[in-house]
Amino acid sequence: MIMKTGMKRIFAILLLSVCGSSALIAAENTPVDTGATAWMLTSTALVLLMVPGLAMFYGGLVRSKNVLGTIMHSFAAMGIISVLWMVAGYSMSFGTNVLGGLFGWNKDYFLLKGIDTNILESGVPEYVFTMFQGKFAIITPALIAGAFAERISFKAYCFFIALWSLFVYNPLCHWVWASDGFLFNLGAKGAIDFAGGTVVHISAGVSGLVAAIYLGSRRGYPYQVIRPNNLVITMLGAGLLWVGWFGFNAGSSISSGLSTAQALTATQIAAASAALTWIVIEGFHQGKATALGFASGILAGLVAVTPAAGVVQPYGALLIGIFASVLCYLAIQVKNRLGYDDSLDAFGIHGVGGMAGALLLTFFIRPSWMAEAAGASPTGSWTIWNQLGVQALAVGVAVAYAAIMTLVLLYGLNKIMKIKSEEADEMAGLDRSYHGERGYGMVNPS
Repeated sequence: MIMKTGMKRIFAILLLSVCGSSALIAAENTPVDTGATAWMLTSTALVLLMVPGLAMFYGGLVRSKNVLGTIMHSFAAMGIISVLWMVAGYSMSFGTNVLGGLFGWNKDYFLLKGIDTNILESGVPEYVFTMFQGKFAIITPALIAGAFAERISFKAYCFFIALWSLFVYNPLCHWVWASDGFLFNLGAKGAIDFAGGTVVHISAGVSGLVAAIYLGSRRGYPYQVIRPNNLVITMLGAGLLWVGWFGFNAGSSISSGLSTAQALTATQIAAASAALTWIVIEGFHQGKATALGFASGILAGLVAVTPAAGVVQPYGALLIGIFASVLCYLAIQVKNRLGYDDSLDAFGIHGVGGMAGALLLTFFIRPSWMAEAAGASPTGSWTIWNQLGVQALAVGVAVAYAAIMTLVLLYGLNKIMKIKSEEADEMAGLDRSYHGERGYGMVNPS
């Protein structure tokens, strides 16, 4: 989300707002750039569009008795996380270091009460930046839901994503994207995470894997055949995600210029190359190229290019998409061999794809970025191997923190309420058990 080149100035100014200064950037000194603001408003809407896109993608993959409950996971996040982000999430993510840098805090960001007239150095009102970032906070816990679809209590899910957002997402966001976050300042130019490979996809994928293993399998899995209820919905959801991802990645330049064009181009190329790679692999491995495989390839490419979109050239995006597709396909085959029930492959796509993109981008960085990194190095000896070490450390931190905290949250929550659905509820279907409704007008949905 925050491009290291071009955005450090913004967060250097954010740092001036220690503990509540209302003069983040005075509106009278920084005029609104209407072009950049218009693009950021559009990007914010595009990222929000990804949430119903994700709901459709996941909803089509579950059984018909669980389609509405699965879609509700994404929509519930829109309500719960939006409120939490306004109250404290933005402050925890982009405020000044507290508790040794565990997260941030700024009293002006609490309830967004002190940013009415703030204009960022890029000419974008801070309200727009706040809402743009808030959409990332919404979709991240919604991604996790794919790992334990069809077997979690709705009440427990709501409590879980609220706690996870506060204690996992917000600290990671602060470490990677805030100007005083330790991963932001690691090495010559910090850990590269242009639009959320580490903060969003790795954290969601790893947390999903932990949750899937902790909750155990769906009843009947893997012996009972569990078929998608509507692949047409899934394909439409994948299409909406692809469209929305342009806001996700290109909007993360927080501008409307060259870096925006670079990120948009990389996004399109990686998604296309990964989708084609996936169906080629399927053709050789299974003898058929499936619609679900094409949709999975789209997501693998989009996820992998997310951390890289602002720093790699088009050929790099092409190769990242290809490699990510291969790795994600292999990850799903491993899952099938090991037998754990990551229902909708949240880890196989988002976790593995995010890690692949965060590491592979190092080898495809554009020369101008390399030159800037070398100039920023105290010794002038920056190399791609230095940056690979920084990327690996950031990935390791995200994996370890997300895994440990997710396990702690699930264990604690399970002491208070039963997280996994009761057998009778699961057999009847989540739509009927938790919402008293049916996604389809069938007499006996299955």
